[in-house]
Amino acid sequence: MVRRIGLTGGIGSGKSTVAGLLVKQGAVLVDTDAIARAIAQSGGIAMPALETAFGSGVIAPDGGLDRAAMRQIVFADAGAKARLEGILHPLIGTETQRQAAAAGDDAVVVFDVPLLVESGRWRAIVDRVLVVDATEDTQLKRVVARSGWAPEAVRAVIDQQASRKARRAAADAVIYNEALTFEELDAQVWGLWKQWVRAGTR
Repeated sequence: MVRRIGLTGGIGSGKSTVAGLLVKQGAVLVDTDAIARAIAQSGGIAMPALETAFGSGVIAPDGGLDRAAMRQIVFADAGAKARLEGILHPLIGTETQRQAAAAGDDAVVVFDVPLLVESGRWRAIVDRVLVVDATEDTQLKRVVARSGWAPEAVRAVIDQQASRKARRAAADAVIYNEALTFEELDAQVWGLWKQWVRAGTR
């Protein structure tokens, strides 16, 4: 029986929707993006180190991380990206492990990890990798519509992430979420749940 599922997909692919559908089936969700946001909000455990590394210019008025300012720095400087990851990733990893352990040995845990393929370490942690895929044009349109970001900013994020080809190559299953209705997407998630969790591994 599959107990640990790694879920990934590019920005705007619909990964978060799939995560919610897996939770509906009974999975426990460990959302690494949510953890990253929590540790970098006002009072978050990452904030002192972030301010030391990048200065007060990345601190928002509320005391949390100014993500737009941080994004500009990271996109312009690969070294800054490495420093940021060096601060955040160990803290995210510790909290990820804590949440997974708290779910219990019998739980089916879904790890929602945007950079699962890029990190290179998740294959040894999870039983199956599920990739939610969509064309880059669709990703861009979805993110612009929901966030109001400029298309250039969305494109920069897409370019920083693993390619669709690399994600698909790492997958045990792919949901191509290009023109699916919500009901069709739900049906695909249910089909995988039956195959992986209810019927056991093959």
